[in-house]
Amino acid sequence: AVPTALLLLSLALAAPLWPALRAAPLPDVSGDRDFQLFLRKSLEFSRKIKGDVAALQDVDACLEQIGRGLRAFERALRPVRELLPAHGHLVERLQLDAANLSSNIQQQMEELGLPLVTFPAEGPGVLPTFSSPFHEQVGSFFLLRNFQRFLESALRALRHLARR
Repeated sequence: AVPTALLLLSLALAAPLWPALRAAPLPDVSGDRDFQLFLRKSLEFSRKIKGDVAALQDVDACLEQIGRGLRAFERALRPVRELLPAHGHLVERLQLDAANLSSNIQQQMEELGLPLVTFPAEGPGVLPTFSSPFHEQVGSFFLLRNFQRFLESALRALRHLARR
């Protein structure tokens, strides 16, 4: 009984206001062309900004991942140069190329205004131990093969980013 009485009381109080509420135009359908144009342009602009931010986040993630991989392989190539002294000059060139690519990626991130993380310089590290010269060569081969695959994947990712 109480809820019905409360409902009737609220209807009795709202009844005089009902015609005025029905006549009030809603702001988004009021027919104001300038407002409609402003609203449409604002929505388009916000969609464009969201798209640009998403694209920039993709670029940031891609470049950061490539940079981390290059730093990891730079560290991993140090022992290879010592394990394969006959090919030391080639491995050293490979290290320099990886360092240059890493530097170029960092420079590109700076130009795009992306956040940079600088890592402390690492020491020479510990050389892996192998039971025979053959195992040294096989381990070095696998490392270099993985580095080649990484660079191929990085190239595909960079080409994809360039096409966007």
